[in-house]
Amino acid sequence: MLKDITIGQYFPGNSAVHKLDARFKLLITAIFIIMLFSAETFPAMCVPLLFFLIAFAASKLSLRLIVKSMKPIIPIIIITSVLNIFFIDGVTVADIFGKVRITDLGLRTSGFMIIRLIALICGSSLLTYTTSPIVLTDAIEQILKPLEKFRFPAHELAMMMTIALRFIPTLIEETDKIMSAQKARGADLDSGTLLERAKALVPILIPLFVSSFRRAEELALAMECRCYNGGEGRTKLKTLVSGGKDYVALCLAILFLCAVLLINIGKVNF
Repeated sequence: MLKDITIGQYFPGNSAVHKLDARFKLLITAIFIIMLFSAETFPAMCVPLLFFLIAFAASKLSLRLIVKSMKPIIPIIIITSVLNIFFIDGVTVADIFGKVRITDLGLRTSGFMIIRLIALICGSSLLTYTTSPIVLTDAIEQILKPLEKFRFPAHELAMMMTIALRFIPTLIEETDKIMSAQKARGADLDSGTLLERAKALVPILIPLFVSSFRRAEELALAMECRCYNGGEGRTKLKTLVSGGKDYVALCLAILFLCAVLLINIGKVNF
């Protein structure tokens, strides 16, 4: 299960999405998220889904990667959908044992929530799959750079975000190794009551925390040895350069967003 988690990983490629400027990819991802949460009807929701399908096809990534990125949030999707179905008032569609009601509004809200969660994770994963952490750091820093006039630590924030993103796969791999080691020592992590399983996680969490702090200390020492002192006066080996393809992709995303808003205004629904 842990080996299937691909959040934060980068898969090199030569596709049109890989070649886009990281700053534009961040803006397009933000527009995509706005599309998802602006859609008020199912026809409007089809617009961001179509946009994602186009971007995914242009990225030339394997469908298996997207499926893997969904596995960690399956429990969240199930719990959220069940809560929406049974606890939102509306016109009763069905009764379970005459006590629990399933309403039309509950089904509609649950459907919207499932689609939004799945599309949100897939769209965000597509960004990290096609953008290296170093380039992503530079993009975040340049987007936030105007805020430095108000003493906002743009470089430091970008560095922290990217380090956290970069070490997600490392922590997952470390967790998998610790779990395998504990199972080899006879630990039972897959059976028992909920309380027993929670107690069984203690021998995993303690070594994981110790390992994380050790890695953080080693990283801080390595950065200090390389005379890292923040973003002031630093130069870039490779500078981000935008081109016509980036503006075309951004305009396409804006057009899709306008389509969502127009469908909402027209109140088009199934």
